[in-house]
Amino acid sequence: MSTHLFGLTDRTFSYSHSVGRNEFAGTGFRNPVDMALGADDIVYVINRAYENRPDGVRVTVCTLNEEYVTEFGSYGEGDGQFIWPSSIALDKDENIYISDEWLNRITVFDSNGEFVSKWGEQGSAQGQLDGPAGLAISGSSIYVSDSRNNRVQKFSLDGQFESSFGESGDGSGQFNMPWGIGLDSSGNIYVTDWRNDRIQQFDQSGKWQATFGTPGTAVGQFNRPNSVSVDKDGDIYVSDWLNDRIQVLAPDGRFITQLTGDHMLSQWGKDKMISNPDMIRQRQLAITHSSDFDKNFSHPTAVKVNTDGQVVVLDSTRGRLQIYTKNTEPVLI
Repeated sequence: MSTHLFGLTDRTFSYSHSVGRNEFAGTGFRNPVDMALGADDIVYVINRAYENRPDGVRVTVCTLNEEYVTEFGSYGEGDGQFIWPSSIALDKDENIYISDEWLNRITVFDSNGEFVSKWGEQGSAQGQLDGPAGLAISGSSIYVSDSRNNRVQKFSLDGQFESSFGESGDGSGQFNMPWGIGLDSSGNIYVTDWRNDRIQQFDQSGKWQATFGTPGTAVGQFNRPNSVSVDKDGDIYVSDWLNDRIQVLAPDGRFITQLTGDHMLSQWGKDKMISNPDMIRQRQLAITHSSDFDKNFSHPTAVKVNTDGQVVVLDSTRGRLQIYTKNTEPVLI
């Protein structure tokens, strides 16, 4: 249990279930790097796969109840294809926007996964991209963390440049490879400043407001944070990638609690085990060696919160989602 420092409320998180298993196609994920939560419990998961297995590059569409829907996209440079897909976001009509760190472009699909358009070109001038990573949509605009240009750019949804903020450095408002982007209900922008091991907050115009965190392994410190989300209460969720955890911060940046993983085998995982007796034995040996082997996060790459208070963590190396529910009952202390 973790207690807010004001002593007024207590946030606890209950593990619900897991979704997924490691697969290069179909009912599972392979090296997933980001996800987006849609209506009706739909989740879109980007799979980057591996350089020696580009056949696993795709977007998997399933539900938070582990119902497989479809998949789309493939490895390549053509329309609707990817080399290094990095982030995914949905607009109000659930059109799908995906950044490609290698091809330096944003690809747009409709809600059925059909290719619509693509935009972006490599460079450092305003409106050009070099390693686009995190995406966040606000109304008719999309924010892109332009990672190797150490800035955030704002575009219209059809790719017209609108504005930018940030520059290289470690001072307030400066970046060293910015990655994930999250927005709160007021339109404030939160950016994971990856190599500076911190989170920065900006207003809608890109003016710096606050910085949270320092490098390290202690609570409130980060080691290559790569995803950030803000829930309806203003609490901030950070995927602390190399620390193998999710940290939860109060709206003012103070540490509340951390999640380190509570996995129980998903139905897809059970189905695979039933058909692979050798895999059952290998799993039992691993669990005997370490009871936390299968439970804990391994390089979580994304965390998202839906309107029902579900916290969804993309557990990348394990090829699965771990899902929690936020509890916010007042506690007298």
